[in-house]
Amino acid sequence: MDKPDRGNKPDQADSGPHPAAVTFVTTEHFTLQGARSSTISESTGRASVFLGAVSGGLIALGLVATAAKTGAAFYMFGLILLPTLAFVGLATFHRVLQSGIEDLGYARRIAQLRDYYFDHAPELAGYLPNPAEPLPTPGLGIRLWQQFVTIAGMVAVITAVLAGAASGLLAAVVSGHSLVAALAAGVVIAAGALTGLMRYQNSAWIRGTTASLFPGAEAGPQ
Repeated sequence: MDKPDRGNKPDQADSGPHPAAVTFVTTEHFTLQGARSSTISESTGRASVFLGAVSGGLIALGLVATAAKTGAAFYMFGLILLPTLAFVGLATFHRVLQSGIEDLGYARRIAQLRDYYFDHAPELAGYLPNPAEPLPTPGLGIRLWQQFVTIAGMVAVITAVLAGAASGLLAAVVSGHSLVAALAAGVVIAAGALTGLMRYQNSAWIRGTTASLFPGAEAGPQ
């Protein structure tokens, strides 16, 4: 089988890789895969903790509403609880987004190592997928619908709803329990918060897909 075109890289398949290099690359591959597992576990763990906090907080708010009959105690408890949960959601969103970008970086480095295998064993090209295919296209971020199915996107939606609910509750108190004012304030704040978080997520993914895998090498010697 003829060796496929791999660009302007030197022909290394004829001489074969050094055994120590193969061992190092294989070890690095497994290390990066373990790091990817850690980022996924952290993201799911943080999201689970956040969802548990929201669930418990809303149950407590419902119990207070039942006991206080939506009186002053209910509004006071809601105006303390909902902004707190929104803040926790914002922190969770930022961290799970960081973990997702880290996971993308590990995936790109694994693809780079797989490219090394293809360079020295081109006959594998017919049996393994192209290492670059599963990765996002650089510079395009993620698609509109895909933003909502990520862990960060899920946390962003819940956080925006919490922020809108807190704003609506505050508007109801200020306006003398006006339903129109509460709905208007809640919808505007929730939509604005969700739009801002989604734009921030997309820009973070764009930076992650276009960032250099070896920034120190580009700087060169001082």
